[in-house]
Amino acid sequence: MVTAARMSGMTAISAAALFIFMVLAFLTVLAPPLVDQPAFPNPPEHSRRARRSSMLLENPMEMKGKVSGGEIFRVPNGGDMQGSDIWESKGSRYFYGCSNASKEFEKADAIIYPDRYLMISTSGGLNQQRTGITDAVVAARILNATLVVPTLDQMSFWKDASNFTEVFDVEWFISSLSKDVKIVKELPSKGGKVIATPYRMRVPRKCTPRCYQNRVFPALLKKRVVQLTKFDYRLSNKLENDLQKLRCRVNYHALRFTDPIRKMGETLIKRMKSKSKHFIALHLRFEPDMLAFSGCYYGGGDKERLELGTIRKRWKNLHESNPDKERRQGRCPLTPEEVGLMLRALGFGNDVHIYVASGEVYGGEETLAPLKALFPNFHSKDTLASKEELSPFLPFSSRMAALDYIVCDESDVFVTNNNGNMAKMLAGRRRYFGHKRTIRPNAKKLYSLCQNRTSLTWDVFASKIRTFQKGFMGEPNEIRPGRGEFHENPSTCICETKSEAGFSAQVQQRVEIKDGRDNLSRSEALSGSDEQDWGDWDYGETVPVGKALPNRTAVDYDHFLKNEDTDLEEFSD
Repeated sequence: MVTAARMSGMTAISAAALFIFMVLAFLTVLAPPLVDQPAFPNPPEHSRRARRSSMLLENPMEMKGKVSGGEIFRVPNGGDMQGSDIWESKGSRYFYGCSNASKEFEKADAIIYPDRYLMISTSGGLNQQRTGITDAVVAARILNATLVVPTLDQMSFWKDASNFTEVFDVEWFISSLSKDVKIVKELPSKGGKVIATPYRMRVPRKCTPRCYQNRVFPALLKKRVVQLTKFDYRLSNKLENDLQKLRCRVNYHALRFTDPIRKMGETLIKRMKSKSKHFIALHLRFEPDMLAFSGCYYGGGDKERLELGTIRKRWKNLHESNPDKERRQGRCPLTPEEVGLMLRALGFGNDVHIYVASGEVYGGEETLAPLKALFPNFHSKDTLASKEELSPFLPFSSRMAALDYIVCDESDVFVTNNNGNMAKMLAGRRRYFGHKRTIRPNAKKLYSLCQNRTSLTWDVFASKIRTFQKGFMGEPNEIRPGRGEFHENPSTCICETKSEAGFSAQVQQRVEIKDGRDNLSRSEALSGSDEQDWGDWDYGETVPVGKALPNRTAVDYDHFLKNEDTDLEEFSD
């Protein structure tokens, strides 16, 4: 009897335990995820084995890892602006663009010699070409020569056959600069033949006005026509004020895209603005070639080392690097996930719409998944426009890059994950026109913080992000004038109003030159104390996000080199 009773009691206890277990299991299934955002997709088993641990979460629950006191690293849905407007740069209304020539700057008719012609062959992609065109006008002014409309690079990585007139409004370019430099579409002819055979030569990097006078002027006197090849960053950063202001008139006013490009760009902007009041444009820059050339490593083990190492062998003279050290020193782009976490920590909620300008992303959709989970409203020109709408531009990388350029320029916030050509050109332009916010990650500080994020609460993590990003948020006077590339920080062309705070920004700002825009004002700033050492990357901006590029590479390799002309420079085409 005792045994039977004992057995009956054990059966009842077992039944109760089973019932409780089933209830808990049921509640677990119904319970919402601890992270207030969509769960990351589960990749196939073979992808999970090859996953880069520092690039993606090891599993969908990693962001909920416990920290001291049993708290949870939880990314909130909403934004937290911390009492400030994250969409607008502080004090921007007290700065304006000022690029008019001084009274001492003589008109072109008074200084241009009739039989001297300067021809320019640009190199690189759209934005690298843009620097070459801008500096070509200034070089022609220095040499008192007539400029022939520059030719665009058609032989390098992009294989884009577009000429100047198919990308830029050539009539506007010539007419708007007529007081500064005489420009012609082609060399004049006599008796059906051009007046002279161009004498080809190259000038060093950062060539000063005296350098042009000493190296190019004698050839110009003798040959009458000089063609400068591989022309990009071939003019000194430091010039007299009137020449710097001429740079700004060229870059921000005279270089206008053709009507078809501008109209398509405006269509993309309208579609982004129809979705929300504000939007972010992100220049992701996470292509395999860039990661390989910069010598970065993202925790992908032997597979990643082999893949990036194979690409890296293309540059025979490239120095050996320590991949882990490169990341610790902030010389590598953040992963898409890390960029997303930074933006959420700065106060942007998961309802914010993001336009992503990027080429092939290393790791494809698996790499992009955490960013898309943090910001589900994820767009690109390929999602905003149909194939039919993009078909006139698809075969031409420069025209596709121009569309990204237009949308990024008009975004409320521009985020650059590098300091390459497009980042520099847009940072400077956005300072000059209205000083819209431009954010650059403080990669050196953010890398270590992101690596250790699961040992912190979200509040602590977000607070540290905001602290580390001070000086990298595009505020006026973040860096002193003269620091960095002039195209990135056109300080000579940005003036500060003396008026007291509280006056209307419309009263404080003035429009000195109009090119179809109402306001012209920009500030200087952006950089901070930890300057990143980047090459000038300007490729792959035209490929749909997540798609693959051909195994071809083009960069501004000279940025990494001490000597002027080396074998590596040949790859910049």
